[in-house]
Amino acid sequence: MSPMFSHLLVPFIVAMFLAINMGGSGTGPAFSVAYGTNAIRARLIPGLFGIMVFIGAIVAGKATATTVGRELIDPARIDVVLATIILLSVSLALLVANLAGIPQSTSQATVFAVAAPAIYYGELNTHKMFVEIIPAWFILPLISFVVCLLAGKYIYKPLRKRGLTISKKVNENPVLLVVIMLMSLYVAFSIGANNVANASGPIASMTMNEMNITSDRNFLLIMILSTLVVAPSFGIGSSIFGHKIVRNTGKEIVLFGRIEAVIIAFVSATLLLLASVVKGIPSSLVQLNVAAILGIGVAKLGFRNIFRKTEVNKFFAMWVISPLISFSLALLLTLAADKLGFL
Repeated sequence: MSPMFSHLLVPFIVAMFLAINMGGSGTGPAFSVAYGTNAIRARLIPGLFGIMVFIGAIVAGKATATTVGRELIDPARIDVVLATIILLSVSLALLVANLAGIPQSTSQATVFAVAAPAIYYGELNTHKMFVEIIPAWFILPLISFVVCLLAGKYIYKPLRKRGLTISKKVNENPVLLVVIMLMSLYVAFSIGANNVANASGPIASMTMNEMNITSDRNFLLIMILSTLVVAPSFGIGSSIFGHKIVRNTGKEIVLFGRIEAVIIAFVSATLLLLASVVKGIPSSLVQLNVAAILGIGVAKLGFRNIFRKTEVNKFFAMWVISPLISFSLALLLTLAADKLGFL
């Protein structure tokens, strides 16, 4: 192995470790609706998930990778040490969430990990952070919740009023199972378009710096090469952590039918894909998905009943804790590396 490749080995290994954790966390939003309606067997999920994540990253992942790797902090600042710090901080924060069986926002943890050294060096792109990214984190889940609440109210309830027999016939139609599977694959594609960038973005910027490449035209090629290394690890993470997270999201929040499953998958994946392609905003599919499930759940059970459920409280708590862990680790490690002369 050449000295250059040996030099880059550690951050690439950490990036793969991060991708494994992201694969575990992302399995819930992708396949919880299919699993919750018994449309797929658990053992088939990791392979399908990994394939669609890879395709999504290659086809639609450039904009988000550019945001993470080049627009929050001066990309020239991301060397081997800083890239390793960012990726390791996110990985450890997500590992805590995965061990707890709580689906977590990899994008929020990554943005906070990148923001920490950016703040330390006084280089944070505040417009991108506070005008574009953070508002989207609140607006998109709200849209997901409202759309699914209205869909549950005006699709699910009218079917019920027309009679349980009609509702049962629609839910038991085998064509609907095929649609649910297609929606799950669509969600996994959207994850690839958004979340792979959390690892490939810093890796691509680091590689350009190490190879003294300054042309932005080469960023896409290097991002694709980074994705070829990172994306397959999503499937590995899904096989390790995915089952518990899918069970928590798909079975323990609310029992929903197959019509609602299609609505949940379509709304959450479409919002994430639009955020990825249109603005390159790293967004939380986990939160879009859970917001969609809650919207359907509120339509069926009411606000009071659905928000009393234990799993919902756990999700909210971990969504606050994990990005803070990521930010704190990145800031402390950046400070330590700077003081020790590694940066």
